[in-house]
Amino acid sequence: MTEASFLETAPVFRIFDEAKARAFYIDWLRFEVTFEHRFSPDAPLYMGLARTGLALHLTEHHGDATPGSTAFIRMTGIRAFHREILARPYAANRPALERLPWGLQVEVVDPFGNRIRFCETA
Repeated sequence: MTEASFLETAPVFRIFDEAKARAFYIDWLRFEVTFEHRFSPDAPLYMGLARTGLALHLTEHHGDATPGSTAFIRMTGIRAFHREILARPYAANRPALERLPWGLQVEVVDPFGNRIRFCETA
């Protein structure tokens, strides 16, 4: 019998405005779109994003996810990532690089109240 193996985690965030989501996730955080799905042209969007090993899913579908969710993402190179996002102005986010008991952390909040805590542990 073979053991189960998990291949990828993709937090799902609820969004309400496609243009704002693209400005935040693609233009500012530099994620790439891996797929987009709509059941019809006027149906809500479900979109996959990725960046260097991190996958996220964004959904306009009611009931898919709760607005104001939080994802904790372990990473390396957080200082470079922090400098990178501060170099691209985004009016609603000027996140700090915080030293916390569990490591260095940068928290960003998307236009829909979802939080991503990027953390490099010691």
